[in-house]
Amino acid sequence: MVRRVEDPDLLVGRSTFVDNQQEDGLLHAVFVRSPFAHARITAVDTSEATAAPGVVAVLTGADVADRAFPPFAVVDERIERYPLARDKVRYVGDPVALVVAGSRAAAVDAAELVDVDYHPLPAVTDMEAALEPGAPLQFEERGSNIAGSRKDDDQAEPWTGAAHVVRVRMENQRVATAPMEGHTIVVRPGEDVLTVHVATQQPHGARDQIARFTGLPPERVRVVAPHVGGAFGGKAGVTAEHGAVVAAARMLGRPVKWTETRSETMLSMHSRGQVQYAEMGLDAAGHILGLRLRLVGDSGAYAGFGGSFVLGGTYLMSQGVYEIPEIRYAAIAALTNTTPMGAFRGAGRPEAAALVERLMDVAADEVGLEPEEIRRRNLVPTDAFPYRTRTGARYDVGDFDLPLREALRIADVDALRAEQRRRRDAGETRLLGIGLSTYVEITGFGGTELGAVEVHEDGSATVTAGTSSHGQGHATAFAMIVSDRLGIPMDRISFVQSDTARVRTGGGTGGSRSLQLGGSAVGGAADEVLERAREVAAELLEAAAADVEVVDGGLGVRGTGASVTWAEVAGRVGGLSSTHDFTSRGATFPFGAHVSVVEVDTETGQVTPLRHVAVDDCGTVLSPLLVEGQQHGGALQGISQALWEHMQYDDDGTPLTSSFVDYAIPTAADAIRLEVSTTETPTPLNPLGAKGIGESATVGATPAVQNAVVDALSHLGVRHLDLPCTPERVWRAVQQARSGTLPDLWREPPAAFDAIAPDSAGSSVTEGAEV
Repeated sequence: MVRRVEDPDLLVGRSTFVDNQQEDGLLHAVFVRSPFAHARITAVDTSEATAAPGVVAVLTGADVADRAFPPFAVVDERIERYPLARDKVRYVGDPVALVVAGSRAAAVDAAELVDVDYHPLPAVTDMEAALEPGAPLQFEERGSNIAGSRKDDDQAEPWTGAAHVVRVRMENQRVATAPMEGHTIVVRPGEDVLTVHVATQQPHGARDQIARFTGLPPERVRVVAPHVGGAFGGKAGVTAEHGAVVAAARMLGRPVKWTETRSETMLSMHSRGQVQYAEMGLDAAGHILGLRLRLVGDSGAYAGFGGSFVLGGTYLMSQGVYEIPEIRYAAIAALTNTTPMGAFRGAGRPEAAALVERLMDVAADEVGLEPEEIRRRNLVPTDAFPYRTRTGARYDVGDFDLPLREALRIADVDALRAEQRRRRDAGETRLLGIGLSTYVEITGFGGTELGAVEVHEDGSATVTAGTSSHGQGHATAFAMIVSDRLGIPMDRISFVQSDTARVRTGGGTGGSRSLQLGGSAVGGAADEVLERAREVAAELLEAAAADVEVVDGGLGVRGTGASVTWAEVAGRVGGLSSTHDFTSRGATFPFGAHVSVVEVDTETGQVTPLRHVAVDDCGTVLSPLLVEGQQHGGALQGISQALWEHMQYDDDGTPLTSSFVDYAIPTAADAIRLEVSTTETPTPLNPLGAKGIGESATVGATPAVQNAVVDALSHLGVRHLDLPCTPERVWRAVQQARSGTLPDLWREPPAAFDAIAPDSAGSSVTEGAEV
């Protein structure tokens, strides 16, 4: 098994993160942030802070009011956000001032001296409450808290003659992205070029945002992303805070650094956050007749783009793996006085899988079928691919029953259900739950990516890609491709990425795009280098180029034993290089099945994961090690959302879970051994046959665990529990079941759905992709 080439530097401290940068004359920035979720700013007094020792400048909203900061993705172009709040603040943590000093300690001390007068305003933190008449408005001139919406013309029930109709209102809770490294940036203004080192997933996208903000041509902005300590969607492009630091460095003409504290990171990177009203009609045999969905997405403040996933990614994937004759859909992205919402591993697709898979289990209970049986009766058949869904997605290739069969076999579900019956019959208080999910997600999203390969005169090689790794293992994967094509040992291959001065273009990393796009581009460049190398080797060996092949250490003539080294070939022509732009013919759609086994203590509500079986199909597997690592990380984050994580606010907009004391994420002690495997259904849409894997296990894991918890209590009459399945929620459901007071699964959606116009779809991060 090929080991990751990135790890030695990370393990022995040779890695270079943005915050490692230290130099004489480097200034440090600290933000002054609002303690109120909604308030007018009546005055900002910076005089005492400006006079404090070591302080170079204190910026307020008035100092950076000439230009709004362009967001990574636009939900409503009428909603602008400036680097620092000007007239009012809209969430706890909204930056009001920026203190720049010669040391971080001096900046922290001076930030305490900035005196801001606020006039508190009513706040709204619940996305449904934000849609009610009379709700506090973030932008009064807009007249509502609706940042975007979409609605099918026909909203009638699409299940005429249904024998069964199931309805569930469910919540997909807000979570904190919580990467190891928060936002961090160093800005160095120069006469010709503004150089920015920043922890981001999209260096070229970040460059373009900064260029638009500053008015500089893109070629005069250089963005470099060195090692990045995790992102999971939270570091898409750059944010308004980055813009404030850029503005400060340009005003002062000196380099400025800002690195988030953990407390700031907990208030800056949030995602998920949907309320889903889901209805499904079925015939007597359990075949789906129709699906109606009305969803609210929480955009947080300033129309954070994560709220628009209900308009894009969640909508696109709402059919799941099933043949559903008709779908009716409506969605609203709502403004709340909370942290602006962004992306988190899966970005709208996990939310779609969660609602469909939860609904399928409720339907199985209603019809009287096992969860796997109702799924099998409705799976898109293998001979239907490529398959166009009712929402417009074009599934490239699939065999949805294949991973389902394998997951059920590995888990030995029949034996698990026998043990479940034994515990119930014995009256035990620790019950067994078995949960299942079958999913499909979208990755790659089409588009173009750059790859380049250069073989140097000493026989070593350099690979360049427009993707941007933040832990995925791109250096390993791309070196494997080049080594396989050219025969150059991996330890003689170096990797260049994430520097807009050295990489002509790039889409960065997101949507599990890197191998299928970047890897295909690198592979294309390697093939082109090989073709030129064959011509040179043929001249050196006095043979036909068609007879030249890759051999150990170089190139040789087939069947003769005559060969030349790569150093000889490259040295003959002063090096060999090629740049290849690969364009995908469309998005790819990984799929899979997960089985979760949990133990539920009915006396305390504690849920303990016992087993998790994940069978994911990401097309052709290049590196089993990298795929397994993505499965492990993705599954654990999915399990964590199902059981523990929840970013909560009180009614005044104060965060209640803003530190790791209150916000529960799993440690190694909470993890279990994950039983991961793959099936391989190669896609025809790229030469590698690869689909994405970075988010797949997260998509499959959460609904499997949620279904397992409900399954453990199903004999008591419990049919649904909202995420996360905390001990309090589980214990309360047990008590309600025993007392006959379980709440109804359904209530009517907000009246705002009646008011929005059909076909008023807002923008989303999937818009414009060929899917």
